[in-house]
Amino acid sequence: MTKKIIAFAGSNSKTSINKQLATYASSLIKDADVNVLDLNDYKLPVYGVDLETENGFPEDALKFYKLLSNADGLIISLAEHNGAYTTAFKNLMDWLSRVDANMFQAKPMLLMSTSPGARAGQSVLEIAEDRFPRHNANIVAKFSLPSFNDNFKDEKVIDPELNNRLREEVETLVKHL
Repeated sequence: MTKKIIAFAGSNSKTSINKQLATYASSLIKDADVNVLDLNDYKLPVYGVDLETENGFPEDALKFYKLLSNADGLIISLAEHNGAYTTAFKNLMDWLSRVDANMFQAKPMLLMSTSPGARAGQSVLEIAEDRFPRHNANIVAKFSLPSFNDNFKDEKVIDPELNNRLREEVETLVKHL
């Protein structure tokens, strides 16, 4: 049976480098049904308990949760804004965690980050490594791509050592599907 993979970036940038990385990583998986999501397709109001009480869950939060539920594995590449999650991703997490506190549902996950700088989003990656397991994340592999503009060209990682490391992490994810 073909495995279903959901891949997305924790960013709502139309030119997200993290979406480019997630898309490339997902392309390395053979014999899988990959769905690369774009946070811009999920219109969510800023989470608030009063809003939830008055209106319940937004339809797009429920749609996103259903996609996660139907997946066999997850690829998430987080953008970093001021050392933390982007507002768009944090808001998605806030809504999803209200739908189900265990929103990641123990799905095997490749957790990644990249940035134009040498630290490659390490701060947000560390936050996620600490926080995601509290929402039943099963982080089986992780990858961080430094200096995106130097190491990613023509829709792929061009540094051979970094590309080999990413391929190893993708293989680790595949083994856990």
